Amino acid sequence: MCGIAGYATGKPAESAESAVRRMMAAMPRRGPDSEGLNAWPGAVLGHKRLAIIDLSPGGHQPMLSEDGNTGVVFNGCIYNFQEIRAELEALGQRFHSQCDTEVLLRGYRQWGIDALVERLHGMFAFAIWDHPRRRLTLVRDRLGVKPLVYAARGGEIAFASTVRALRSAGFGDALDPQAVLEYLEFGYVTDSRAIYQGLHKLPAATILEWSGGEARQRRYWTPPETDEASRVTFEEAVEETERLLVEAVRLRLVSDVPIGVLLSGGIDSALVCWAMRQSNANVKSFTVRAAGDPSDESAAAAETARILGIPHVVVDMPAHDFELDEFTGAFSEPFSCSSAQAMLWVSRLVKPAATVLLTGDGGDDVFLGYPFFRHAWWAQRVARALPAAAVGAAGGLSRLIPQRRMRRFVEYAAGGIGAVARAHDGLPYYAARAMLGHRLAGETMPWRRIPPSHASARRLLADLFRHHMESQFSGEFLPKVDGATMYYSIEARGPFLDQKIWEFAAALPPQVRFHGGALKAVLREIVRRRVSPEAAARPKQGFTVPVQRWLATRWSGMLDRLRGETRLERDGWIRPGALGQPLREAIASQWVPLQLWHLLVLEHWLEKNGEG
Repeated sequence: MCGIAGYATGKPAESAESAVRRMMAAMPRRGPDSEGLNAWPGAVLGHKRLAIIDLSPGGHQPMLSEDGNTGVVFNGCIYNFQEIRAELEALGQRFHSQCDTEVLLRGYRQWGIDALVERLHGMFAFAIWDHPRRRLTLVRDRLGVKPLVYAARGGEIAFASTVRALRSAGFGDALDPQAVLEYLEFGYVTDSRAIYQGLHKLPAATILEWSGGEARQRRYWTPPETDEASRVTFEEAVEETERLLVEAVRLRLVSDVPIGVLLSGGIDSALVCWAMRQSNANVKSFTVRAAGDPSDESAAAAETARILGIPHVVVDMPAHDFELDEFTGAFSEPFSCSSAQAMLWVSRLVKPAATVLLTGDGGDDVFLGYPFFRHAWWAQRVARALPAAAVGAAGGLSRLIPQRRMRRFVEYAAGGIGAVARAHDGLPYYAARAMLGHRLAGETMPWRRIPPSHASARRLLADLFRHHMESQFSGEFLPKVDGATMYYSIEARGPFLDQKIWEFAAALPPQVRFHGGALKAVLREIVRRRVSPEAAARPKQGFTVPVQRWLATRWSGMLDRLRGETRLERDGWIRPGALGQPLREAIASQWVPLQLWHLLVLEHWLEKNGEG
């Protein structure tokens, strides 16, 4: 886990080196162990290292070929690097380190980029400069676990691990109003945009090649579509998932530094801990506790740790105001996922004990653990059972249904993903109170303009899963873990983000993943067999921070940032005077809407990072 940066340009070497050094200086926590820079005529690569495998100077980056013509900078971990190394050694390649980075260098020279990437099993973002060809290659892993941002302009290209690093070197223009709108809608900026115009996030499973002043992209992997005709039984799915999980965890135990594991009271992290025990890995588990709050599940986590016989440490959420500087320091774009604060707290505690942290992220996504997936499946079944005319009539009658949940369900069955988009309560909160300022006047989100469609209703689960992957999964879940752990120089590894698990589970038919009507039924069954029936029956909760309650009570002083004249108002994002009444309503009800939390974080972010 590291920070990478680079610049391919026709500018003088001194100017290019200065830009890359500024990018490296903006990522100190991503690589506290060492740093390196190498320059060629027309290109510079820079690296900040967090040493995980081969702690010796042999793992120093940029890593160069013997002739100096090829260089690589790498962030992530190649879990099968020893297998690839053995294959390359059999072909005559000689290695000079025990580091996984070297297989990228040797593999590129031996096979080229496409054949190399096909062999990689891991999480990665890396760049290779091929000087004889004057070609820069950028690659991001299959699910986009590791971040990679670039700016291409005027026949040159720069890249870095974070938006902040690129911005520090002068790349990127004004704030993108569409990105701000996305943030107000969701609480994060999706992977398809960056907060600054002119910056781009390399999509997951993508290779970008730059040469001759032009950049070309191609996708090298796509998760399989759901195979509704599959004859895989529930029992077969359980057995294969268990085998794949044990192997995924085993691969992620390769490390030359101490390892810890994140444990909530739920299904996914319990399975990761169980699988670690299957590999005889005796590591500490860590849990966040919100003492006295209904969201607290530390007791359930402690019971899971007791059953599995693993050491367990509990982290208490602070009762006083936390510092938003930590939020803006960990995330270089506006980001207000409330559970990110829990990730920051636990990362701070874990760091003295471990530099690698295993998490349960990804299980709810590919195994369909969120209630909205089940609702989509039910609505899809209704849409398929009714003729188009009847579904259309049902959509028109939905307005007469007083119960909101049932009304939404009928709308989904009639209108598909377009109805789901309009049901999201993000921007409507601001619109209903005329809160948006002149910078957002006339801006709309394409997501909210998707028309109702009976065809979409009949495939709603697939459409919703695709949208989830393109929005919340890649824009919130993955950046939350990467940003929070890297802020404390920790490498997070998610066994459920393993490509083989995704290739198997994504193709499972819904009736298997929802077996017996249960969310992520396959994983629950493994927990029932291997941990306890009580753990399997627990409802999903995960690491949460009750920010909506606490902002109205113990953290109410933080809302003072939104009183008086704000940067949001001065810069034209929020209409002057529009914040007073919503704040009074929130304090009176003892419940702060998430939209005000989004504005609070954005206000602080603008003060630290905004224009001007």
